[in-house]
Amino acid sequence: MSTLAAFLKEEISRIARKELRAETNALKKTNSRYRSEIAELKRRVADTERQVQALQKLARPSLTSVVKQSDRGLRFSSEGLRKLRKRHGLSAAALGEIVGASLQTIYNWESGKTRPPKEQIVKIAVLRKMSTRDVQQRLGLMRSAT
Repeated sequence: MSTLAAFLKEEISRIARKELRAETNALKKTNSRYRSEIAELKRRVADTERQVQALQKLARPSLTSVVKQSDRGLRFSSEGLRKLRKRHGLSAAALGEIVGASLQTIYNWESGKTRPPKEQIVKIAVLRKMSTRDVQQRLGLMRSAT
């Protein structure tokens, strides 16, 4: 009687292992496929990030290159900054994004409490020469890059 029980137990164990092996192999194949897809997606994201960085470098030179040029003869007035911002339809935060300053800093410049450094004055002077469409486009590029 015990040999029959042992035989049945071994047979059940053998069949269970066989079925588990088949299920495990299917899961291993699926797991392997998912890992390959994830690796491919990571490569695509890395390529896309490189492209975005290259585009950012192309989009920024106009303001940064002008900063390096001569800044003599540039004037600043708080009222002029306010009018420039309104003319282009920019919020203080958006203007700050473009010239590289915080919202509060822009408000302080507009109220006359503080004065921007030369680098920002040059950027503001560049904005004066730009059309509203160009300013909005630059702002869109900056926001899409982040």
